[in-house]
Amino acid sequence: MGKYVAQRIVYWIPALILLALAVYAMAFFGAGDPIKLMFLREEGDVTYDAQRLDAIRREKGLDRPFLVQFGEYTWHLVQGDLGMSVISGRSVNDMVGATAPVSFQIGIATVFLVAIFGIPLGIVAGLHHNEWLDNLILGSALFISGVPSYVVGPMLMVFLVLGLGVMNVPYGWDGLFSTKAILPLFVMVFGSIAIIIRQTRSGVLEVLSEDYVRTARAKGVPEFMVIMRHMLRPVLTPVVTVLGQMLIGIVNGAIIVEKVFGIPGLGRLTIDFTYGVDYPVIVAITLIGAFLVMALNLLVDITYPLLDPRAAQAMTGVEE
Repeated sequence: MGKYVAQRIVYWIPALILLALAVYAMAFFGAGDPIKLMFLREEGDVTYDAQRLDAIRREKGLDRPFLVQFGEYTWHLVQGDLGMSVISGRSVNDMVGATAPVSFQIGIATVFLVAIFGIPLGIVAGLHHNEWLDNLILGSALFISGVPSYVVGPMLMVFLVLGLGVMNVPYGWDGLFSTKAILPLFVMVFGSIAIIIRQTRSGVLEVLSEDYVRTARAKGVPEFMVIMRHMLRPVLTPVVTVLGQMLIGIVNGAIIVEKVFGIPGLGRLTIDFTYGVDYPVIVAITLIGAFLVMALNLLVDITYPLLDPRAAQAMTGVEE
């Protein structure tokens, strides 16, 4: 297991470097001049002074060749320094350090709630296949999955704040356990739970036909024990994969929710600094997203042997 993990980490290094090169090149060659964009955001008439712009580029090191800039950025990146923002002059480490924990809290809490509610509902739907309860759960899940988050969020705000008056406008962030976190989490769960319900239901339908399940029932084992001891582990194997991918998507793609509810997370940071073509911030956010994808995929691979012993044998074969 240790050798397998070490190999995966070693393989990450060239992948991350190539990804950083690609993102840095796209921002450098195709996204515009960040110095000019700084002036375009100023109010009133702007007179472009070529000498002044060149002086600012030299000051920020943007007048050097691409490979020189990228090489310097990579050298600082190896040392754990994500660089300085071209637009604001702030440390990217500080900006990411202030926003990434917020997005990670939302992502982990969403996946936890989705698993807590989605897996039992999927099991119930699978055990009552083609009955009214299965149709109710699956139909509701399909309806929920068809409503986008940018519709659910504002509608809930209008309904709960203006209609019922049960809460104030949930704008901003005061922590995961504050009332402001209720609606964002609900919207995130609302858009993700249908996937887990359907995946769990499919797993249950596959396991029901297995010989060991029929044998356990024939021996008179209580239904709850059949589910917990014989069905749950094989059902959870594909669900864990989906949950891992879901966490990646939530953390990397919660841009709309963070923007609507004013949450200072990575999504909102991405919007603000992508517009300004801030190379260090764009590359840092991209690398964090890529590292999250790789790390969670590795975590899912390590979890497989705990759920399915056959996965442990396959992993041992890879190590050899």
